[in-house]
Amino acid sequence: MKIQTNVFPVISAIDLKAILNDDHLVIVDCRFSLASPESGMTEYETSHIPSSRYLHLGQDLSGPAGDGKSGRHPLPDPDHFASLIASIGVDNDSLVVAYDDSGGAFASRLWWMMKWLGHEAVSVLDGGWRAWLATEGAVQSSISPHEKGTFTRKENALLLASATDLLDQGVNLIDSRSAERYAGEAEPIDPVAGHIPGAVNRPWMQNLDEEGKFLSPKLLLERFTDLDQADQTIFYCGSGVTACHNILATQIAGLPMPQLYAPSWSGWISDETREVERSEGVSADSLTK
Repeated sequence: MKIQTNVFPVISAIDLKAILNDDHLVIVDCRFSLASPESGMTEYETSHIPSSRYLHLGQDLSGPAGDGKSGRHPLPDPDHFASLIASIGVDNDSLVVAYDDSGGAFASRLWWMMKWLGHEAVSVLDGGWRAWLATEGAVQSSISPHEKGTFTRKENALLLASATDLLDQGVNLIDSRSAERYAGEAEPIDPVAGHIPGAVNRPWMQNLDEEGKFLSPKLLLERFTDLDQADQTIFYCGSGVTACHNILATQIAGLPMPQLYAPSWSGWISDETREVERSEGVSADSLTK
């Protein structure tokens, strides 16, 4: 049975179990930790959803950082990434389902990148690894063999925003980081604290309920209901990863597809001439590391 290409942005563990043996399904494990970059691969080798492949945020879902202008997790070369996707068995008619154990923080990066390459049949497992185990989904430790796929990329450059685009009048600019990082009250990763001028804050974690699943389309629409008041909406985060979670949430809510400023905060501050905004009352000593 061929899986339809018009799919919802997220899929439940129950629905994934129902199609687990379909030949058109490719499941990708995206588990990752910034604090321990190799832990995701270790967890995958220990136990994963049957037949799933593993993609590493730093090695597979990002390109070389270079001079830092493209941020801490730059997008990889699209030709290289398309070849990688084909190598894990993705065909033009495959349904790709991504999962992690971080509320979709890393799986949504793959979801967005597949959209970027023009592949519409992609979903994120709602609730991720935790939801799969809760439904007593099958697991395995062995790595299943797979054939190379035939994948043709149709890169959609319109999904990307440039630094110049951020300063256009009438643009909705959304910072996806925590409120503390947005305000400049704390910055545990990047050398400068604050946010891009004009941005408003929508922390990505607030897209989830207590079980780590996405809120209902109605509630997500309420979170982002003001975004359709401008001609252009652009999301960013620290390095272009969790902003994809917010973009995914807008699609669950039924809103138009926004853009991603992929270099995000880490890329923005690589140019010392660019302005930075911080909340009033934040001490200068707390703004750099």
